Amino acid sequence: MSLTSALNTAQSIFNNTGTQSSVVSNNISNSSNSDYVRRQAMISTSLNGAQVVKISRAQEDALMRQWLKASTQDSGQQTLLSGLTDLKSILGGNDYETAPATYLSVFQQKLQAFRTSPSSTIAAQGAITAAQDVTNSLNNASKSIQVVRQGADKEIATQVSTLNTLLAQFKTANDAVKSGTASGGVPADALDERDKLLKQISSIVGVNTVERSNGDMALYTTDGTIVFDTIPRKVTFAAQDTYTAQIRGNGVYIDGVALAGGKGSSTTSQGSLQALLQVRDEIAPTMQSQLDEIAKSLVSMFSETGGTPATTQPGLFVWKTAVGTVGGTPTTTGVIDGIAATISVNSAVVTNLGGDPMKLRDGSISGLTNLNSGNNSGFSDNLDALYTAMGAAQTFSSTAGISSNVNILTYASNSIGWLEQYRSDATTASENTAAALSRSTEAYSNETGVNLDEELTLLLDIEQSYKAATKILNAVDEMLKSLLDIAS
Repeated sequence: MSLTSALNTAQSIFNNTGTQSSVVSNNISNSSNSDYVRRQAMISTSLNGAQVVKISRAQEDALMRQWLKASTQDSGQQTLLSGLTDLKSILGGNDYETAPATYLSVFQQKLQAFRTSPSSTIAAQGAITAAQDVTNSLNNASKSIQVVRQGADKEIATQVSTLNTLLAQFKTANDAVKSGTASGGVPADALDERDKLLKQISSIVGVNTVERSNGDMALYTTDGTIVFDTIPRKVTFAAQDTYTAQIRGNGVYIDGVALAGGKGSSTTSQGSLQALLQVRDEIAPTMQSQLDEIAKSLVSMFSETGGTPATTQPGLFVWKTAVGTVGGTPTTTGVIDGIAATISVNSAVVTNLGGDPMKLRDGSISGLTNLNSGNNSGFSDNLDALYTAMGAAQTFSSTAGISSNVNILTYASNSIGWLEQYRSDATTASENTAAALSRSTEAYSNETGVNLDEELTLLLDIEQSYKAATKILNAVDEMLKSLLDIAS
């Protein structure tokens, strides 16, 4: 080997180790960055010696697609479970202390006590107070459900805004990838940035990726709607300021196409947006319908009939329509939206409002009739009939999602069971999606992430190469000194 050849070899090693050291140092500094994909300096040997020909990126497209799928499913499932947990809190703790079913059971007991002591003012007042507890629980539960819906609506608005921002940033990163690829390089930083944005987008709405020439990428929802194709497509949504049972939320539109809500406890939602729509438009309204059916049944069950010609009017329980007028005895077989939010105890039997609780015994609350015309203190026929009615099977609207041919207490308990079953199934599904995401994350990280031990070992190898080049350079230096000494 000539001195010139030796010098060239040493120079090549210094150049290579310098590049390799820079790459490895960059890997080590990003070892805790989950959005960083490991780089590697690729060395090729030719007649001119070894040299770094390119910096490769440990990209794994198949694992990335699998991770995106697991991520978007888990995001939807966890969002659904969070919404169900919020709805469950409306019912109180594990004993469902604030559930209408709990207060209905107490009311039935108080009504039983009143019918056994029909002359007792204390028993009468106890029944009226228990009835007020029932209506308060229905009012509060209905209000809380609408708060959950409004919260979901606000979160939808926030995520739509975030999604539009992410898509705009995705365009910038995608353009950088196309530019870098077209110039013959590997735009690793731009690819990392694009992958990071893609991960964030997929947690909001599930997307499929299509790669094209020059590293270009297009995004489509799982049902084929264009999300990004050269330019970001507009995602639109109009939030509601307030929610009542009668108000239906606005839809989310991607490129003018409505985004469907998820279905089922093991939700079909791809991303959090569809799960939020599911909570707002399906689960919470169904729970509201069940409360409305309970309220409607109470108004009908305790209504009074009398007069000429005979008419029926609400008795113990009254309600207001959506326009604020006093509602009559329900005659529809369907759900009366929002009746649970306005049901109350008739002021005619509320003592502190000047009412007489004994009117419940006499069946004279509405003023249509007085079943106890003889003012008999032991009269209990009406109380007996009301107590029996509470235990009789009724027909509830099938649109409320639970069994219809049961008594009102069973129906109220079934409503709790419906929500708890939904939440239990969603919890199991969330554990499965979380496990799938964890496995996908591990597999993707193993292939593309930075292993600190491997990088430190590689850095030691580079150091040894550097030392070898130094020895070559020292040897050449000694030879040159010897030649100069001979020449002198």
